[in-house]
Formats: sequence, C-alpha cells, structure tokens
Amino acid sequence: MVSTGWFFLAAMIVSYGVANLLQSVAAARTTVHHTFDPGLLLRLAGHRTYLVGLLCQFIGFTLAFLARRELPLFLVQASVAAGLGVTALLGVLLLKWRLPRAEVGLLVLLFGGIAALVVSAEPAPARQLGVAALVALVGAVGLVAAGGFFAVRLRGALGSVVLGSLAGMSFSAAAVAARPLASVQTVSVFLSDPLLYLLIAHSVVGQLLLGLAMQRGSTTAAVAAMDAAGAVPAAIVGLLLLGDRIWPGLEWLAGIGFLITLVAVIGLTRYAEPQHQHAERARRAAAAAAAATKHS
Repeated sequence: MVSTGWFFLAAMIVSYGVANLLQSVAAARTTVHHTFDPGLLLRLAGHRTYLVGLLCQFIGFTLAFLARRELPLFLVQASVAAGLGVTALLGVLLLKWRLPRAEVGLLVLLFGGIAALVVSAEPAPARQLGVAALVALVGAVGLVAAGGFFAVRLRGALGSVVLGSLAGMSFSAAAVAARPLASVQTVSVFLSDPLLYLLIAHSVVGQLLLGLAMQRGSTTAAVAAMDAAGAVPAAIVGLLLLGDRIWPGLEWLAGIGFLITLVAVIGLTRYAEPQHQHAERARRAAAAAAAATKHS
C-alpha cells in the first residue's frame, strides 16, 4: 500500500513554491528593515499578496506536518527546497525573472538529488523526544533570535543568505518538533504537548527572519540559504533521535542524494541574482519608453 505521505509531500512542494513567490513580491514592496522588528510581519500583513502567500505557506506547512507522520525528516526537509524550483518557474513565467544558466543547472541538480532521497526513504512512525531535546529546542529559539538581531544589519545578497540561513535553522527546529507531534492521536494530548508551542515559536521567528531576508533582493538566495541551513540539522536529529529510516542497501543513494541536494541549494545562494531588481529595472525602462513615446 502506498503511503499517503507521498501525496502530502508532492502537494507541499507546490504550496511552498507559490508561497515563496507571493511573499517575496510583498516583501519587495515593503520598506526595508534594518532592525529585528516583529512589526515587519504586521506591515507585510497589510499586503493582500503577502496574506495569500502566507495562506499558501500555512497549507504547505500543514501538508509537511502530515507528511512527517510517516516520512523521515531528511526527505521532507530536503523536499521543501524543491519548492524553490516551483518559485523560479513561476517567477520566470509571471514576473519575467531572468535566471542565470548556472542557477537553472543547479535547480535541475536539486530535483535529481531529491529524486534519490525519495527512492531511498523508508516510511516509518517517529520516536518521541526526551527532556534534554525539549530543553535544546527551547534554547534554540533564543539563540536564533539573537543571531537575527545582529544579522539584520547586513544588506544585499549577504544579508539574504545570513538571514535566510537563520530562518532555516528555526524552521528546522520546528520540523524536529513536528515529527513526533504528528503522531499524537488525541486533541487533548496534542494541545497540551509542549512541542506544539515550540513549533509555533520557531515558526514565528523563522517567518520574521525569512521576510527580512527576502527584503534584501534575492528570493532564490534567501530561500536556498533557508533550505540548506534547515535540511542538515533536521536530518541528523531525525536519524539519531526520531527513528528515521532508509531502505536497507540504499544508504549510499540517500547519502549521494542528500549531498547533491545540499550542494545545489548552497550553489543557488552563490549564483542567485536579485530578481526584484531586474523586475524594477524593466518596469522603469517600460515607463521611460512610454514617456518618450508620449513626448515625441
């Protein structure tokens, strides 16, 4: 019998891809923040585009939560990066983004790596986390927020990469909390589980950091950095503590697939260009051409 986790995984990739695109458009239209100000989320919420993107992200988050009930974290977290390919495709088709050839090649490599992970991942329920792991998740909220407080001063592509990486760490911690939480059977136990509130805290911090990262120009760089930073910690914790499994004899394929995926997303942070600057230049050029035609 085919696990329902595979269907949730595929739908999650599409949802995250659409969410990345819509949120990046809204972030580009909002005044750039150089302080770690939670008020940015309220300002972004004033954009209908951002709210629709946030809804898509919530749908993607829910689908990822359901996928983690059976699928290992190394697969789900790496597959989140595949949403970047959906974002890039939609950006080219709808917003006239210009992707360098190196970026296109890395996106193809990314999908190849994820395909290897899909083949090698064995569905299985998660083990529960101990008290020490819960304490570590609590401490991670403060550490990531502190890193964002200082990193928000960075500008341009470097700011996108650093803030995106911190967002990835926060979302990675949220994923670790979600894996065992997804196996809870009753509503009362679900609502009383501290993992739920750690999941919410890390998600809010990650969302703020991602918004700040996207403001700095390159959606691809911000999201790729987020995916790269988020995949490794979740994969390690999943394999060591949560009982994630690989089909016997396919450990080599999982290793190669994960390495290829990681190299692709890290490479995307290097070659990504500020797409919204291209769009803005194109808009200004069109406006200048229209003005010249009017006065001629």
